[in-house]
Amino acid sequence: MTIEICAYSLESCINAQAGGAGRIELCGGLGEGGTTPSAGLIEVVRKHVQIPVYVMIRPRGGDFVYDVFEEEIMKKDINLAKQLGANGVVLGVLSADGQVDVARTKALVDHAYPMKVTFHRAFDLTPDPVKALKAVIATGAERILTSGQKPSAIEAIELLKKLTKEAGQSIEIMAGGGVNHTNAKQLAETGVHALHLTAKAFRPGRQKYFPAEISMAGEIPDERSVLYSDLGLVEAIVQVVSE
Repeated sequence: MTIEICAYSLESCINAQAGGAGRIELCGGLGEGGTTPSAGLIEVVRKHVQIPVYVMIRPRGGDFVYDVFEEEIMKKDINLAKQLGANGVVLGVLSADGQVDVARTKALVDHAYPMKVTFHRAFDLTPDPVKALKAVIATGAERILTSGQKPSAIEAIELLKKLTKEAGQSIEIMAGGGVNHTNAKQLAETGVHALHLTAKAFRPGRQKYFPAEISMAGEIPDERSVLYSDLGLVEAIVQVVSE
């Protein structure tokens, strides 16, 4: 049973390795559920951590339907992860109706070679999990990260068992979402190959002065929305300051 830690910092990666984890999923964009981490973070983590590191390849938060420009960015980020010594990458592409986009995902899997690929929890947004399982197998991905299409994996025991049985030797199933030391044994008994968790805790930051009314996060959209800079709003402010 492999324990994979979803990490957003070098500190978390070092703790994951020291605690006995077998693999790291390295991410940026905590508030967006994980996006591609910076090149600097990948490089420094690879320097200090010996266990396998899989880098998230997700150019933005929101949904998993990408345009050709976002696809190009993903390929560039895959190249960078490869150059910086990542063992694998984590990605997934869906079509507008929630199906696994086999052709576009497979192109990214092929592009990542010889690195391995985990298909992430975009899997949980598909309408038919067995159909999605077969589709992901067809992409050549090494494993699927899933909460069993429930808010937390512990709520999806039966589906996790079914997916593991259906997968056979074709692909690994990794349970993630609300995984912790109190439910790990029960989840392991489903037959999944790995457990994925953040093992999150909070400590005070080093900065002592924080104005209560100011936040750097601003408005974080839900996963059905994509944050972008609106052309009309840009034009409007440029016009105002140019008058």
